[in-house]
Formats: sequence, structure tokens, C-alpha cells
Amino acid sequence: MAIMITDECINCGACEPECPNNAIYEGGIEWAISDGNTVKGSYVLEDGRSVDADAKQSPVSDDFYYIVPDKCTECVGFHEEPQCAAVCPVDCCVPDPERVESEAILLGRKEKLHL
Repeated sequence: MAIMITDECINCGACEPECPNNAIYEGGIEWAISDGNTVKGSYVLEDGRSVDADAKQSPVSDDFYYIVPDKCTECVGFHEEPQCAAVCPVDCCVPDPERVESEAILLGRKEKLHL
């Protein structure tokens, strides 16, 4: 499952530089699939929508740091554990119960993001 940041976030930003997928953004900041990787052109999101990889998308949260589920791989293929959770001082980076995903799905996402 993807990782999510709960509303207990203190906006310290410790998690953001640790993400190998550039999936973590400060609250209120727009995101794009292409941020921090080599993806170009059309990209199909997990909900089936096709977006331009460079197109800015609405923030997931305006109030605190957030993780873009379409870019989160739980660090599978990079690290033994999600790095955001490992560095979070208030333990607010937790598995998202609404996004249960297998290791195969997470590895597939990693491959799509890092061609």
C-alpha cells in the first residue's frame, strides 16, 4: 500500500528529501509526475486518467506535507523500508489503508517512474 502523511504532521520537511520518487510535497504545492524523474509525454495515473507528465496537478493537501500515491512505491526497489516513515519524528508517515498494493505493483510503478 502507498504511504500517506496524517494530519499529525508538524511540517518539519524531514521526509521530503528522503523520497527516491520525489513523491512528497509541501502542503499547497502543485505536483507533476515528471518531478524528479525522466518521465515525459502522456502518463496513465492509477485511476485510469491520462495526464501530461509535466502538467501540474492540484495539491493532495493544503495544510501539511503530502505523498502523491501515484508516485509512491513505499521505497520498494530502493530501500528495505519507507524512508519517510524512518525519518519522521512524529510517526505520521503510515500505510494508507485505502491503497493496498502488492510488491509487484510497487515495483511496476518504480519502473514506470524511472525508465
